[in-house]
Amino acid sequence: MRGKSRIRLFIGLAIALFAVIKYCASSDENPYTGKDQHITLSPEEEIAIGLQSAPQMAQQYGGLYPDNKYQAHVDAVGEKLVKNSIASESPYQFDFHLLGDSEVINAFALPGGQVFITYALYSKLENEDQLAGVLGHEIGHVVGRHSADRMSKQGLTQGILSGVAVGSESLSTTQIAAMIANVVNMKYGRDDELESDNLGVKFMIEAGYKPEEMIGVMKILKSASGPNSVPEFQSTHPDPENRIEKIQEAIEMYKTL
Repeated sequence: MRGKSRIRLFIGLAIALFAVIKYCASSDENPYTGKDQHITLSPEEEIAIGLQSAPQMAQQYGGLYPDNKYQAHVDAVGEKLVKNSIASESPYQFDFHLLGDSEVINAFALPGGQVFITYALYSKLENEDQLAGVLGHEIGHVVGRHSADRMSKQGLTQGILSGVAVGSESLSTTQIAAMIANVVNMKYGRDDELESDNLGVKFMIEAGYKPEEMIGVMKILKSASGPNSVPEFQSTHPDPENRIEKIQEAIEMYKTL
C-alpha cells in the first residue's frame, strides 16, 4: 500500500509540475498594455473563439435588439473608440452588439473583439459619453487579453488540482486546493476590471469623450445592484465605489500626459 501511495504521489507531482512549466513557458509582454502575461492562445485563436461563441451568447440575452437605429449608435461609438486608440493597432476584429434583454443590466466582451451591451443597460445610460465608457471598458478587456489570460490561469489551476487529486487520497486536501484556486482566479478577475477601467478612461480621452462620465456609469451599476449586492471579496468585480476612486486617479493621470 505504501508503494502505491508513493506512485500516486509521484504521478500527481508530475501532473502539477507539467502544468506549472507549461504556464511559465508561455510568458510574454502584452504589446498594448506592457504587462507580462502567461497566455497559451494566439490572437487568431482568440478571434476564432469569440466568433464561435458570439451567437450563443447573444441568444442567452434575447438575441439582438430589433431597433437598427440604436444598434447603429452602439456601432458608431465603438468604432470611434477603436479608431482613436491602440485597439486599432491590434489584430482583433471588433464587433459591437446591442442585445435585446431589457431586464439584465450587463455588458461583456468575448476574446478577439466581440463586445456586447444589453438594452437594459443601454436604456439607463444618460448620454453618449457614458456609452463610450461602457464600450471603452469592454475594449480594454479585449486588448488586455483578459479572457485568454484567465483561460490560461484556469488551465494552470486545473492541472494543479488534477495533480492534487491523483497524488492525495484525502478529499479534504483536494477541496482546500480547489478553494484556494478559486480565490486566486477571483483576484485576477478584479485586477482585470480595474485595468479595463483604466484603459477605458484612456480610450475615452483619445476619442474626445468626457471620461468623468464613466463615474456616472459606476453610479448606475451601484444603483442597479441594490442592497443585496455581493461583498467585493466574493465577486470578480470590484465594488463600484472602489472603482470610482481608481477611475478618478486615471482621469487625473491621463489628462496630465
